[in-house]
Amino acid sequence: MFRRYGEHCVATFAPDEVRVLRKVATEVVGLLTDGFDHADPVVDRLFPDIYPSNPEDSAEFRRFTEGDLKTGKIDSAGAILASLPSGSGGEVRLDPESAEAWLRALNDARLAMGVRLDISADTDLGEELDDAVLSDPSSSRVFQLSVYAYLGYLQESLLTALTE
Repeated sequence: MFRRYGEHCVATFAPDEVRVLRKVATEVVGLLTDGFDHADPVVDRLFPDIYPSNPEDSAEFRRFTEGDLKTGKIDSAGAILASLPSGSGGEVRLDPESAEAWLRALNDARLAMGVRLDISADTDLGEELDDAVLSDPSSSRVFQLSVYAYLGYLQESLLTALTE
């Protein structure tokens, strides 16, 4: 998918890929702005306690860092939205800074989806997807697992292009 051209990472996206990426990035921004709630397990995953055995120190650390962390995550998702072709598919050309922002945003999106889909380090994604397809190929879970896998592929592709 992503290829290295000089200092840029370049990929061409189909219209459906642009729609999925736009939706995912928009949902991350929405989670971090409209629906930000520490009781939400996704927010907890994106902003874990730095001192889990000491709630007071965690709260103090959060008070000083959370705003900047949240802004950084929103900006990274915004980098995806800003660089996607408008409307239909097309080429995306990322300089090193934009590519790093994409990697951070893709990671945040995958972490959020992983919580919602109950995916852990022990989950065999291929097996999980096969089981979901066999039980109900038109289910939203099949689509969500496919998007999760696609984001992982995209993340790996971009990382490979960056390190070439």
